[in-house]
Amino acid sequence: MRNMGMAFEELEKQARSLSVEEKATLARILIEELDTGVDPNAEQLWLEEAQRRYDAFVRVRLSRSPVMT
Repeated sequence: MRNMGMAFEELEKQARSLSVEEKATLARILIEELDTGVDPNAEQLWLEEAQRRYDAFVRVRLSRSPVMT
């Protein structure tokens, strides 16, 4: 951090004085900017995986349910 200069030190000081909510927002923005390797289809893939798991759960549950006659 020595070579980053006074501008960075001032920015860090300002960031540390933010509220918790403001820090969280800033952190989210910075992480999103740095995280360029995110698959744009990730959310859809997780939804499909969740549906497969739910369907499997229901199948097992129904296969173990006592038959009502």
